[in-house]
Amino acid sequence: MSDDAYQRKTAAFAAMLVKQAAWPAAIVIAGDSIAPLVVLGFSALLVFDALLFRLMATHGDEISGGAAVDDMLARMRLKPAPATPRPLDDRIAGTRRLLARQRIAFAVFVVAFLTAGFWMPR
Repeated sequence: MSDDAYQRKTAAFAAMLVKQAAWPAAIVIAGDSIAPLVVLGFSALLVFDALLFRLMATHGDEISGGAAVDDMLARMRLKPAPATPRPLDDRIAGTRRLLARQRIAFAVFVVAFLTAGFWMPR
C-alpha cells in the first residue's frame, strides 16, 4: 500500500471512529441533561396546579372557585379569561394529562440515567 493510500485509509477510519464515539455520547449527555430539567419543569407545573386547586377549594362552589382561578391566571397573563369557567372535571383531566407527561419524562430520565451508569467504566 502506498503512503498516500495508507494515510487516506487511516484518516477515513479515524473519522468514522469519531462519529461512532460522538453520537452515542451526545444522546447520553442529552438524556442526562435535558430529561431532569423536563421532569423538574413538569413537577413545578404540578405544584402550581395543586395551589390553584387549593384556591378553588377555598370557595363554596365550583363556579366561584373556577372563576377565582381563571381570574388569577388572567391577571398573571398566563391564560385569557374565559366567558364561563371550565368544569372541575375538565380541570382535573388536564392536570392528569400533565401528570402522565411528568411520569413519562421521569421514566425517560431513569432509563437514560441507568443506561449512562451501565456504560460508565467502573
